[in-house]
Amino acid sequence: MATLKSEREMECPCCGATLIVDVNLGRVVSHKEPPSAHSVVLDNAQRALQEQARRREAIFEQSVQTEKGRDDALSRRFEEALEQAKKEPITKPLRNFDLD
Repeated sequence: MATLKSEREMECPCCGATLIVDVNLGRVVSHKEPPSAHSVVLDNAQRALQEQARRREAIFEQSVQTEKGRDDALSRRFEEALEQAKKEPITKPLRNFDLD
């Protein structure tokens, strides 16, 4: 890939990029990044998007079911508290100045 005699092609020990170094200038003339291990293959992109959509839909359905059940649970708790309040005797509340 090196075209001039003063250019040398090297691999970066840190990231694995291909570097072309000009010996006379003492600097990097060009570089190519290494293929990333984290890159997404486009063939799998559609499948990944469908899986994410299914996961979102499942989480949404679960939250809808939870909210439906929450209304019923709150109604039951209110009815129980109302029944308990009806059973308790009505008393006059004590105030601090009544204790004097």
